Amino acid sequence: MAKTIVVKQIGSPIRRPAKQRETLIGLGLNKMHKTRELEDSPSIRGMVAKIPHLVEIIEERG
Repeated sequence: MAKTIVVKQIGSPIRRPAKQRETLIGLGLNKMHKTRELEDSPSIRGMVAKIPHLVEIIEERG
């Protein structure tokens, strides 16, 4: 079983730079309080690290 993380959007992309909005869309997030279960890989961790003020890691599974 692959490791996964559950990521929740906690901030709004309104008045944020385009790169931050694109990163949210890349993670599959686009609305407040939406959650996604994603594979725990260095690329996903890097995307989360770029926008820590907009997302939080709720849970790590696996």
